[in-house]
Amino acid sequence: MRRTFLDANFLLQTDTAAELFRKHAEKLPIIDYHCHLDPKMIARNYQFADLTEIWLAGDHYKWRAMRANGVPEEYITGNKTSYEKFEKWAETIPYTMRNPLYHWTHMELNRIFGIQETLKLSNARHIYEECTAKLQTPEYRPQAIMRRMRVEVVATTDDPADTLEYHREIRENSFGVKVLPAWRPDKAMAIGNPKAYNEYLDKLSAVADQSIGSYKELIDALQKRHDYFEREGCSLSDHGLTTFYAEPYTDAEIETTFGKVRSGQTVGKDEHDRFCSALLYDLAVMDCRSGWVQQFHIGAIRNNNARMFKKIGPDTGFDSIDDVTVAVPMNRFFSRLDEEEHLAKTIVYNLNPRDNDLIVTNLYNFNDGSVPGKMQYGAAWWFLDQYKGIENQLNSLSSLGLLSRFVGMLTDSRSFLSYPRHEYFRRILCNIIGNEIERGQLPASEFSFINQMVEDICYYNAKRYFGW
Repeated sequence: MRRTFLDANFLLQTDTAAELFRKHAEKLPIIDYHCHLDPKMIARNYQFADLTEIWLAGDHYKWRAMRANGVPEEYITGNKTSYEKFEKWAETIPYTMRNPLYHWTHMELNRIFGIQETLKLSNARHIYEECTAKLQTPEYRPQAIMRRMRVEVVATTDDPADTLEYHREIRENSFGVKVLPAWRPDKAMAIGNPKAYNEYLDKLSAVADQSIGSYKELIDALQKRHDYFEREGCSLSDHGLTTFYAEPYTDAEIETTFGKVRSGQTVGKDEHDRFCSALLYDLAVMDCRSGWVQQFHIGAIRNNNARMFKKIGPDTGFDSIDDVTVAVPMNRFFSRLDEEEHLAKTIVYNLNPRDNDLIVTNLYNFNDGSVPGKMQYGAAWWFLDQYKGIENQLNSLSSLGLLSRFVGMLTDSRSFLSYPRHEYFRRILCNIIGNEIERGQLPASEFSFINQMVEDICYYNAKRYFGW
């Protein structure tokens, strides 16, 4: 018998899976502990002009699909009208079947805008107009969308030089959702481009109100900002890395390298890696001292299309999966922190699916019994954030670690429409567990524990882990 697309039992293959979802996962609040939302848009409760602006602007997932479907760049990042761009997306959507974009698109239209139809070119105009009209009402501004989707906490992604003024504004004008900053110091490590790096250090120097003429002064400035972030409610960091850096170095070597870069010189790979090793370690020590959670996103290779990078810049859909090795530097990095009692609670996300089992087994070298789930294998990230990728992440964690202690899903998104991804994850989780109960692979006699496990993974583990 054919099922209806996106029906009540979407992705749920058994009665037990459906029961777990409806009774124990569906209505739980959302803790979105890593995203890229703009805090200014939240603070000012920004009104989007139309469906294209809230849905397509900045969404490199959709841009990649449109390019693959033969859509010219002028309809993606160019100067075509909003509706012309949306129409090209509607034209592309049928061709995304079996890509997660097909599911996400229709879940977002359905859950947020109440649209029951599948998007295509023939109905693009009226869906665009209906959603755009709704976006002009208070119920479809960011704060209302977040409340309606039962969002409890959001952690944004913020540079050490950010003022965090909009987080403060949100806190002073509370709308029922906690919006916290998260420390993302990637630019402080980016010594590969001395010109851009020195411009950044000048900005950091100004906001920290101190000179940065040495590596020691860089650490002092970053510590000042770290302390400031903590006062503003921050309790977690995030790093976007190709791989971990854990090369041996001396303080003198790092000062020399910093001096070269500060004077505008380009340094070689060995000096670069030693510098990043030193700074990554010092940043991890700051996190541990403050009792923060540290996150590491590993394995992206970025800005691969040189022509398009020159034309439209980074984060525009030309990044992909890298094949760099991870295990040796990761163990070396965490082992030093552990030995010196500076290892904070940690989440690691990999982009190469080859590394799933590798990440779990190596992370579990450093659980120390101090807290359940101290070393977390992070949710399926970016290219892996799809049906099979989520299943694979859950299966690797289940087979080699403790699924029951997992802190669950996040959006990692720039879009206020992306909260149905939490529902997507919860359905997949309940389907896996429910099916195994019905096959006798998990005991129905332990249903009360399993019910609580599902609730913990979807919500309570994250609430306890982050202390929110």
